[in-house]
Amino acid sequence: MIAIVDYDAGNTFNVQKAFTHLGIPTVLTADKEIILAADGVVVPGVGAFKQAMETLTQRGLVPVLQDVATKGIPLLGICLGMQILFESSTEYGKTVGLGLIPGTVEAIPTDLGLMVPHTGWNQNQVYKSASPFSFVDKEYTYFVHSYYACCDDEYIVATADYGITIPAIVGRDSIYGMQFHPEKSAAIGLRLLKQFGSLCGAV
Repeated sequence: MIAIVDYDAGNTFNVQKAFTHLGIPTVLTADKEIILAADGVVVPGVGAFKQAMETLTQRGLVPVLQDVATKGIPLLGICLGMQILFESSTEYGKTVGLGLIPGTVEAIPTDLGLMVPHTGWNQNQVYKSASPFSFVDKEYTYFVHSYYACCDDEYIVATADYGITIPAIVGRDSIYGMQFHPEKSAAIGLRLLKQFGSLCGAV
C-alpha cells in the first residue's frame, strides 16, 4: 500500500486515480501510523511552499516524513511536493522545508524572455543514468511551476531546459522528487509512477 499524504495541497485525486489505473493500491491519509507503515509514500502538491509547510507542521507530519526518509521507505514528492523535500524556499519569504535533500528552492528568473510560470510539455535530459527513472531521457513531461530547485549535481537525475537548467527529477537514497506532474504526463508519466510502485514492492 502506498500512502498519499493528505495536506490540502491539491491534485491528490489525479495522483490517486493514476495509481488506481496502474492497479497499485493507495490510501489518502494524514494518519502518522498509516504513513509510517506504508510500503511507499507520495507527497503531491500544487500551491505555495509556505502554506504547504504550515499545514504539514499543523498536522504534525514534518517529523513523520523525516522518519519515512530515515527508515528508507521510498518517498516521492511531486511538483510542490518535490520542492518541500529541500531545505528552504524563498517563495513568500524564506521558509524552512523538510531538509531531506540539500538545496534551496528559488524563483525562475523573469528576464529570460520566457513565460513564468513554466507551463506545458518539456523534454527531459537524463543526468544520472544509474537512476531507476533514467528511461525518462528525451521524453516529454508536463510542468507547471514558478520556482525550481537549486542543488548539487549529485542529487539531479534529469533536467529540463527553460532558459536555465531545471532539475526535473531529483533523488537521494530512497527519496525522489519530480518537478513535473507524472499524473498529467500521459504514458511516460504512468510508467514513472509504476516504477515508483516497483521500488515500493507494490507492483
